[in-house]
Amino acid sequence: MSQKVINIAIDGFSATGKSTLAKELAAKLGYRYIDSGAMYRGITYFAQKHGLVNGETIDLELLNHLDKISLEFHHNSKRGGSDLILNGENVEEHIRKLKVAKHVSAVAAISEIRKFLVHQQKMMAAQKGVVMDGRDIGTVVLPDAELKIFVTAREAVRTNRRFLELTSRGDKITKLEVEANLRQRDLLDTTREDSPLVMAEDAKLLDNSEMTREQQLELAMKWVAEKLS
Repeated sequence: MSQKVINIAIDGFSATGKSTLAKELAAKLGYRYIDSGAMYRGITYFAQKHGLVNGETIDLELLNHLDKISLEFHHNSKRGGSDLILNGENVEEHIRKLKVAKHVSAVAAISEIRKFLVHQQKMMAAQKGVVMDGRDIGTVVLPDAELKIFVTAREAVRTNRRFLELTSRGDKITKLEVEANLRQRDLLDTTREDSPLVMAEDAKLLDNSEMTREQQLELAMKWVAEKLS
């Protein structure tokens, strides 16, 4: 008898550790990890590179370039997880910069871009055995996922985590700038008309404000075991 394989959808706010949890779950289970947020960051980076971001405004000329955008994930054995490949170029380092983070929610609010990426994400998960994280995975991309987890944490905890992440990469940034960026992204993510960030009715709530990574993974694995049994 073949072993049961499920899809796992992980949603939540920025800097809650969604990606860390998703990567560790995927590694533990031998599943594929798909970072949907990286795909939106990739398109944002493409827009910036081609002069399609003007101040806070995204030039909708970007929509005419979608058929020229190829996004793939390549496994990175050195750091674990996957790197985003945009039109053949590894852009993983570029897309993690605050410059991209400042505009990614505005890009993700454009319905045509969401449709373009949601279709690709559904295709990636069609064969099961996927852990995917983002903002609308449990509600829109994988509404039939066997396990849905909604990750949250206190704002101060999230700000500190993102600040340490960015400064460890050498970014010159203040905590106030990080806090302002997180607040702006939360507002845009939860109020956009198309697929806003909301917790699916059948999702498990995971508040990791006071948790270690090990405790978070242990709780998630307990939920996985319940679904597999």
